[in-house]
Amino acid sequence: MSHPPLSFATPSSSPRRPPPLGQRGWIAHLRARYFPSVPLGISTLLLVPPLLFLAWEGFRWAILDAVWVAPEGEACRAALGACWAVITEKHRVILFGTYPYEEQWRGALVTGLWVFWGLVTAWRTVPLRWRLWGWPVVAILSLVLMRGGLPGLPLVDTDNWGGLPLTLLIFGGTVAGGLPLAVLLALGRRSKLPIARRLCVVLIDGVRGVPLLVVLFFAALILPLFLPPELTMDKLIRAEIGMILFFAAYAAEVVRGGLQAVPSGQEEAAKALGMPYWLRMGKVVLPQALAISVPALFNDIIRAFKNTTFFSILGLFDVLGATKAALQDPTWVRYGLEGYLFVFLLYFLFCLGLTYHGAAIERSNRTRLDRGDS
Repeated sequence: MSHPPLSFATPSSSPRRPPPLGQRGWIAHLRARYFPSVPLGISTLLLVPPLLFLAWEGFRWAILDAVWVAPEGEACRAALGACWAVITEKHRVILFGTYPYEEQWRGALVTGLWVFWGLVTAWRTVPLRWRLWGWPVVAILSLVLMRGGLPGLPLVDTDNWGGLPLTLLIFGGTVAGGLPLAVLLALGRRSKLPIARRLCVVLIDGVRGVPLLVVLFFAALILPLFLPPELTMDKLIRAEIGMILFFAAYAAEVVRGGLQAVPSGQEEAAKALGMPYWLRMGKVVLPQALAISVPALFNDIIRAFKNTTFFSILGLFDVLGATKAALQDPTWVRYGLEGYLFVFLLYFLFCLGLTYHGAAIERSNRTRLDRGDS
């Protein structure tokens, strides 16, 4: 006699019910974040009113009572708020420095190229190969536009370069030249060849042991005294080389930390497969080490962008140096706060963009490493 198959009935799940009214909505969110306990609630009540007052006063000073246009600065003298007219009147000097006035469209085009391709680089849907190869094209076009010397483009000496285009060119050259050199120095410091290892150690420790100003002064002012006249280079190029060495010395230690974090079994497995040194470094070890080093590397990259302000000491007016020169005008010298706030906003926006781009690369690398991709 056959028995029917056994069936087990599963209880039907009840529909999801919303949380109680006291645990949802913006009131519950504020209570959980700012009033989770009595001490924190008292702190919130004590801190929020003065913060709101300061925010309102700042908004009124910067926006409501501000003066935006004042050809001779007369309207600013009686104003209760900020005098943003100094930016309206001096924006060409701030953004382009001593670059010839009638040719400043070239500096604006260079700035637009860098900002545009920076946004394209951050756009992950564009193939990586296009994004990387686009930067040399942008750099070459920028140098051609800034220097000129072609039909329709008058020659402009590097001593007259300045403002935001100069800042972007210095920063781009520092990163493009410093990152490969940092990788070579990090590999050299871990090398089994004693001469190569000692040279890398001396270069890294020697450069890191002195301030950036000393490196720039040596490259721009002292180095020409030891070189024959036929080997003398442009002051901007010499200072850029010093900037590259300074950046590479710090970034090399970051890359070396990433190399030490890669398990030794990775290189041993590649060596067991018969891969030569440079192949296993380029295909196995370095991709993992650089992925680990991304947060610290972007910290150095952002610092390199801010270090461009030191070039004003050498008479090369970046954004900050051009702003200082613009505020020497007796009419606008009293409104330096507004001028420097504008420069602060420029640097903040660029550094914020670099921060978010670095975070995106870090998330992408983490996802790829978690999947086990090469």
